[in-house]
Amino acid sequence: MSSSILILFVVTFFSGCLVYLMPKWKGENFNLTLIFAGSYLFGITIIHVLPELFKYQASNEFIGGMILAGFFLQWILEYFTAGVEHGHVHLHKHDQKHSLISSVSLMVALCFHAFLEGTLLAHPITLHEYNPSASLLLGITAHKIPASFALMSVLTCHYSSKVKPMILLIIFSLASPLGLIISDNLGESKIISENMFLILFALVSGSFLKISTTIFFESAPEHKSNLTKIIVSVAAALLALLADFIF
Repeated sequence: MSSSILILFVVTFFSGCLVYLMPKWKGENFNLTLIFAGSYLFGITIIHVLPELFKYQASNEFIGGMILAGFFLQWILEYFTAGVEHGHVHLHKHDQKHSLISSVSLMVALCFHAFLEGTLLAHPITLHEYNPSASLLLGITAHKIPASFALMSVLTCHYSSKVKPMILLIIFSLASPLGLIISDNLGESKIISENMFLILFALVSGSFLKISTTIFFESAPEHKSNLTKIIVSVAAALLALLADFIF
């Protein structure tokens, strides 16, 4: 678990720092990274997360309802994040008061989403015959790269200094590790039941479906296909299949 915590923090933090290290990393390169992460996330949700949920839940209607709830919960969160978690970059200057309110609502919504992501990596033994968290970890960290970059792009636009954006980036980088630590400890101590974990996993999987499908739709304006994007998407989906098979 300690390695997962370290990977989550380091990848999230360093991806945000790319705004300063690679200020021109945008456009087509950013979009392809976003599409790859979205396709992998979609693939690992379909291949790994959903089958496990339906395997360990007697009521398909209930777990399906929780997945739908997660889908629409993510839609609500996007009202406050403006899609930063799936790579939206908004670079408009605002007045100081509006920037503060926007940054607070953005951080709360993003950290809540990231915290829930971390809970998905807490695998109770009773719910899993084995612990293939590496494929899930890869999907979440891949998703963190464009999300952190987009977040810092917004924050650097809102704040003139580097100090506040870096502090907020550290807070965001800690959200998923905290989700993993807290949920794992609560599960070990039996404070959270197996059914509660199933509900959490279903909510997160619904969130992943919302994020990944949004990336697909927004990456193809006017529904025009692009061969490069198709190749990247298929490659990411195949990698998700391979990663789940290997790990």
